Amino acid sequence: MHSFKTHSSLSFLEKPKTEDAWVFAKPNAIQAVGVMSFALICHHNCFLVYGSLEEPTVPKWSRIVHMSILVSVFICVLFATCGYLTFTGFTQGDLFENYCKSDDLVTFGRFCYGITVILTYPIECFVTREVIANVFFGGNLSSVFHIVITVVIITVATLLSLLIDCLGIVLELNGALCAAPLIFIIPSACYLKVSEEPRTHLDKIMSCVLLPVGAVVMVCGFIMAITNPQDCTHGQEMFYCFPDNFSLTNISDSYFQLTTQYSIVNTSIF
Repeated sequence: MHSFKTHSSLSFLEKPKTEDAWVFAKPNAIQAVGVMSFALICHHNCFLVYGSLEEPTVPKWSRIVHMSILVSVFICVLFATCGYLTFTGFTQGDLFENYCKSDDLVTFGRFCYGITVILTYPIECFVTREVIANVFFGGNLSSVFHIVITVVIITVATLLSLLIDCLGIVLELNGALCAAPLIFIIPSACYLKVSEEPRTHLDKIMSCVLLPVGAVVMVCGFIMAITNPQDCTHGQEMFYCFPDNFSLTNISDSYFQLTTQYSIVNTSIF
């Protein structure tokens, strides 16, 4: 007896439309501000990267930062726009969850993304280890402690990543609790403290604006991320990957919640 599962490619399926999919800036848009802030945060890496330059000068560092941010913004906007245009109200926090497992091209994309994470993770680990070394060991680590702390950091991060399968809530919390203070609050507060410019100076005015904005994003973003978490499929394929047997119920105007029932058609050949 042979059995096989019938699958259809996403490109050949027409996804159901969602109401108010093009309404801009809903009340929960503040959660997106935290996510966008997290996507562009690099402040915690600045000292290590600046110190690694062959000729660390402010003009050179400024060119590197501006070019890097512009490229990052372009890539983020491109992927976010294309992703939302494709899935509208059904867009998941992890865009890969919107695609079917039978899509070979997206599988290759997942592989490439995994390589990207592997290559970018070390610099985040370096920052964490550097902070631990400076706070608890006076900035000096022996070879043994260097290895032990590195292994502990990697182990803790790996365990946490295995326990959490929803990327949306992780990005929202990181954006609210980490990105907002590092991008809006702390730089603005430090500038206002040390700057000798008059109060009417443009930089001081911008700092006075960014500081309260960052505080609002941090507080409101955290509260909304806890009380109104983004929907997550928890690794299950979306309903449109199984067009032979599915039903849609409970699609709300606010959150586009989707309750689906689907099954894979098993055909047996004797």
